[in-house]
Amino acid sequence: MSLVIIDAADEAALTGLYAAGWDPPEEVRAGVAAILRDVRTSGDKALLDYTRRFDFSGAAVATLRVAIPPLESAAQALPAEVVAGLHLARERVARFHERQLASDLQHTDDDGTVSALLVRPLGAVGAYVPGGSATLPSSVIMTVVPARIAGVARVVVATPPKPDGTIDPAILFACALCGVDELYAIGGAQAIAALAFGTATIAKVDKIVGPGNVWVTEAKRQVFGICGIDGLAGPSEVLVVGDESAKPEFVAGEIVAQAEHDPLARVAAVSESRVLLERVADLLGGDFATECGRSKIIEKVLAERTYLVHAKNREQILEVIERFAPEHLSLQTRDPWSWLPSITRAGAIFVGDDTPVASGDYIAGSNHVLPTSGAARFSSGLRTADFYRTMSLIANSRSRMEADAPLLEALAEFEGLPAHARTARLRVGQ
Repeated sequence: MSLVIIDAADEAALTGLYAAGWDPPEEVRAGVAAILRDVRTSGDKALLDYTRRFDFSGAAVATLRVAIPPLESAAQALPAEVVAGLHLARERVARFHERQLASDLQHTDDDGTVSALLVRPLGAVGAYVPGGSATLPSSVIMTVVPARIAGVARVVVATPPKPDGTIDPAILFACALCGVDELYAIGGAQAIAALAFGTATIAKVDKIVGPGNVWVTEAKRQVFGICGIDGLAGPSEVLVVGDESAKPEFVAGEIVAQAEHDPLARVAAVSESRVLLERVADLLGGDFATECGRSKIIEKVLAERTYLVHAKNREQILEVIERFAPEHLSLQTRDPWSWLPSITRAGAIFVGDDTPVASGDYIAGSNHVLPTSGAARFSSGLRTADFYRTMSLIANSRSRMEADAPLLEALAEFEGLPAHARTARLRVGQ
């Protein structure tokens, strides 16, 4: 496979890189809508039917809810290194998200009027943990730990069962480690429907978070308004910025690492150094790209959604970053910190040669649930604030009310709302 190096000014060649927004095929939209209607109408029966159809190879499904084992017994089913890694991930994610906690803000003016912003945790959150081509206990940590830190009272995990109807031991361990209240062996759009609408077995939640495939994400879009969602997470993305000092193996390694996630992933590198891009192209065209496995997925991404972009100057590189607004941005330059003041659109930034994107996926402490498909222009990665809401509070002093009444009345009358105006007059004895 031979990759073409694209000039940063070639708008036509970069159309796919800059494509943004959530736009699944119509058959997915219609299929999801049908599943949502079915679960909303038939509840547990529909969930069991879909689980038998899509996930479970047996003739029957005994139960939707799965018991979470004690932590020590769950750990015995995993290699010691995996247990240690998940413990470290939970600890670092907890520390990072604890620093984000907000508290009530209250101010009293000289006249005694009080204004405040009250912070309150959500009552119930559903975390979706994918279970398709890979086991992702890290997604349990990323979605559940911030919810617990925010003070969410009820945290539920939904994840697809294995073909034998069981849940992967690593998911069970992560649920025990993070203090999940309820675990359900359901996946796909039907899991999102159950969390949003509720069934006889599963009480509905206030918000749904976590990554998923196109069916899961479209289901989240369609239930938004019935409950909250964290965002619409599309296929994985990475953009590597490199200069002549960058190591080609590091640049190509990040591209392959994101390519192995999903055949629809978008991966790119941009540099003023054509020599660097040529060496990266050589690596991606050889055994380096597929020697770790998952070769069919990687080869599809390299053939269809890989961009090696040659820029003439720093300004062009910054334009590529801002227009792509990548989920992951890797800065592999001689002075990566100097780039940060000019970057405003990225899900997460990984600075320097010693910081692979995989650090953020697992044990850096930052969250790996990040905006994709250009959503970094207006949204953020999952954080503690996603698990609480705020309420404003105002308590007028008597003197404030008396002073404000004429203007409050005038504004309400001007907007054609006389009953609003009357509430001001009533309070000052008019």
